[in-house]
Amino acid sequence: MKSAATPVLPLDRVPQRGDQRRSKAKCLTLAFLVLAFFLVPFPHLGFSERLFAGHAGRETDFRSGCEQPQPLLPSKDSKLDKVYEHIVSSGFRNATIRRLAGAVQVKTESFDDLGPIGEDPRWDVFYTFHKYLEKTFPLIHSKLRVEKVNTHGLLYTWRGSDESLKPTLLMAHQDTVPVPPETIGSWTYPPWSGEYDGKYIWGRGASDCKNQLIAAMETLELLLEAGFQPKRTILLSFGFDEECSGTQGASHLAKFIQNRYGKDGIAVIVDEGSGFERAWGTLFAKPGTAEKGYTDIHITVRMPGGHSSVPSDHTSIGILSELITKIESEQYRTRLVDSNPYYTQLQCGAAYSPEFPDQLKKLLSRRRRRSGSSYPRDHTCKKLDAKPDHLALEAAKQGPQIKYLMQTSQAVDVVSGGIKVNALPERATAVVNHRINIGETTQLVKDRLASLAADTAHKHNLTLHAFDAKEEEPPSSSSIILAASTTHELEVAPVTPADGSVQRSPFAVLAGTTRALYGDEVIVTPGIMTGNTDTRYYWGLTRHIFRFGPGYDPEVGPGLGKIHTVDERVSVLGHVNSVRWFMLFVRNMDEAEL
Repeated sequence: MKSAATPVLPLDRVPQRGDQRRSKAKCLTLAFLVLAFFLVPFPHLGFSERLFAGHAGRETDFRSGCEQPQPLLPSKDSKLDKVYEHIVSSGFRNATIRRLAGAVQVKTESFDDLGPIGEDPRWDVFYTFHKYLEKTFPLIHSKLRVEKVNTHGLLYTWRGSDESLKPTLLMAHQDTVPVPPETIGSWTYPPWSGEYDGKYIWGRGASDCKNQLIAAMETLELLLEAGFQPKRTILLSFGFDEECSGTQGASHLAKFIQNRYGKDGIAVIVDEGSGFERAWGTLFAKPGTAEKGYTDIHITVRMPGGHSSVPSDHTSIGILSELITKIESEQYRTRLVDSNPYYTQLQCGAAYSPEFPDQLKKLLSRRRRRSGSSYPRDHTCKKLDAKPDHLALEAAKQGPQIKYLMQTSQAVDVVSGGIKVNALPERATAVVNHRINIGETTQLVKDRLASLAADTAHKHNLTLHAFDAKEEEPPSSSSIILAASTTHELEVAPVTPADGSVQRSPFAVLAGTTRALYGDEVIVTPGIMTGNTDTRYYWGLTRHIFRFGPGYDPEVGPGLGKIHTVDERVSVLGHVNSVRWFMLFVRNMDEAEL
């Protein structure tokens, strides 16, 4: 029996050696062309990343990552609809100007060095402010439950008819940052005048945030006038030391509210925060759904004293300066985890913005395709440490205001040392402020600074005490001491759910309300706060916290109204629109089945 033989090909089909060489050459040429096709558009990426990027160039459905709820209006009600129409009348405009201007005229500054309530007379101005509110909003103070928490904190309760529904909570703060006396002459109008120039109300607190406080009060006063009876309880909570981290105001109010309603006992919270932004040819509404973390690191260098005519090679000031230079020589990584709200805004921009950059879209598409495995959605972010985040780096090219949405910031803000020119400084100190990126922690900051300080301490033969929790400074006169401020340290805030595809959610109500007021061309995307608000104390009350300034004036455009600086002001039209928004939002929440 014959074994199976290799089939014999006809002579014209037998491959010849020259044909084989030509075939190999063609294959190699084709392979190089394919690789070139993938690699050329992405010269800054590694081989495997560039190869993957070629596939990412296919069309991506970015709208699935930025679904927009339909505009949401409450049910028809003749009385309430008439009140809503009244808000845009000249009569209401004139009245709201008087109310907000009067609030600005009450000088409610808060200071970092305030003493105990009842002992430091600078707290007493809030008694005056409370009297102003009582006079200005008589129905609220006669029909609602008004409680004073820790003397000056204000809690208003409008009890709903359905006890099973979690309350809606609106927040603001009564206090303002101080006005430095040396800047008063630079103001267009005096900072406590509440001047109205036909377009703006001027003064400290006009946009941070007495406008939001007055808008919330005006909303409830109008609803009371119209005979509205809510099903869902409505709460107003106004702290009085937000500008000093809220330890006396919001901290006590949050505990008081949680004792009454329990953990996760509130349906939704709206506090001051980000507003609107125009980017890539699109107007975005950006309710803050996250806040960066916070920590201040105090650095102390101690060295022996002596006469400056016989100095050591390096004084405490010199060594501190060396350490500061080392700290500033390298920034924290720019990186964007999926849970960062700015990742959603990028998807919104790619989906709806005509001017969204092509390169950003390509990188975003690649991230979308890899998101499930390489880029975690939690706050650990460990896999991003090994290599650059090209999407974040490309987005950061828009400027520092965008970069620091995706990067831990460090700023050496306070330095002191030395008391006399002919005496060696025995101690020099610095404070480094950090706002911590989503995906990172306060411990990461401490570990980095401890490592840098260890190198400096070793170089100069100093003892390092890094966050060792001792109550008193060590006795060594040759040391570097690192300490964190325990009163202000804050981890990154929990991220509020903000998926527009989930129709029965607080975010859907907020987004639908915003699009109903300003039009469906406005894209609502979650935002991130680089600063912190009083909501830091309210995390236990609800997952649904929105830091949002809903007042927008199309003629003025986006902006914060020069808060914390000379010529703070707010557009009257923007303020009127805040009242309109709160009116719609409160009614929409009252009807919402969450």
